[in-house]
Amino acid sequence: MAESNKMIEQYMALALQPILQGAHKREDIVRNLDHISELCRAAVWLSAIDLPVRLITIPEGALQGFTDEIFDWKHTEYVEKTAIDIPGKETEYLGELARDLDTFIIAQAKAKHPEFPERFFNCAFVIDPRGEVIHKHYKVQVFAREHSTVPHDVWDRWTELYGSGLNAFYPVTDTEIGRIGCIICMEGSYPETARGLAMNGAEIVYRPSYPEPYVANGLWEVQNRARALDNTMYVVAPNPAAYLPMQESQFPIDTFGGNSMIVDYQGRVISNHKGGGGASYAGAIIDIEALRQYRARSCWGNWLKDLRTEQFRLIYDQPLYEKNRCLTQAPLCHAENDEVVRQAAERMFDRGIWKRPWYMSVGNK
Repeated sequence: MAESNKMIEQYMALALQPILQGAHKREDIVRNLDHISELCRAAVWLSAIDLPVRLITIPEGALQGFTDEIFDWKHTEYVEKTAIDIPGKETEYLGELARDLDTFIIAQAKAKHPEFPERFFNCAFVIDPRGEVIHKHYKVQVFAREHSTVPHDVWDRWTELYGSGLNAFYPVTDTEIGRIGCIICMEGSYPETARGLAMNGAEIVYRPSYPEPYVANGLWEVQNRARALDNTMYVVAPNPAAYLPMQESQFPIDTFGGNSMIVDYQGRVISNHKGGGGASYAGAIIDIEALRQYRARSCWGNWLKDLRTEQFRLIYDQPLYEKNRCLTQAPLCHAENDEVVRQAAERMFDRGIWKRPWYMSVGNK
């Protein structure tokens, strides 16, 4: 991570809230990109009245939708039909947009990896104002119904390629608008992912998207605010407006609930767009100099400086989830993966970490 000591002037950041359309083949992505471009230009046109827009964030699923998850495609089928290359023609499209608008763009896609030709990963990427991909983060934590490979699934090969330090799993890139890191959807449900980025120097964290009912019931906001507060950093969290699962779908489904938001380094929501039906965005002023001063001067709210790291290592001394699951086989479809999740829960009971509920007792099954 390069070091920069220049003062960073205040700027506007945008969390886009587009309407998604499920891509069933790679060519379908173009329609989503055209919509994103139109939304970007409208958002910048209005938001730049305040301050220059230097950061635009695009939610998870905005390029491809969630076709493989909804229709339970086989992993290898998605690699062949819809996964993209980074860099590739889709990032070139966004790169041209970044150059036109003189802004950084952060987005997400399910992408191929040259070292794992039969796998796809869920990847967040940053494009700079020159149109170049300058940062990639591969999602490290997924939920039961997501088919993506994660580094833990191919642990031995991943650590052989990238090592086992923070940069291998929680990369951060120093830019002219601050140090940027990424977590994607379910990763934000785990405090460790944001903490990994914070310990690697992150000041701005991109965290897209989250589904209903967990937006309407407050989980999305609680997590975003907690990750920002815990680590004294900004969280920019774009979430989709509505979703059309297929090209021929006549009516969008509000499966995400919108509520795109930007949270400051004290855990305060400084902008959010609560509506979920139409395409829109949240926008707020980012002040990296203020964040840096607060980190340097606070004796209270900058929690990271006080970590007694030796005592926290004990929490993770024993592994819980099997690594290298996908070195020789592709990620599983829903039914098989549900069984893997149930086995993981069973280990929690066997180790005495969780106590079995009454209904699981002998004679009550």
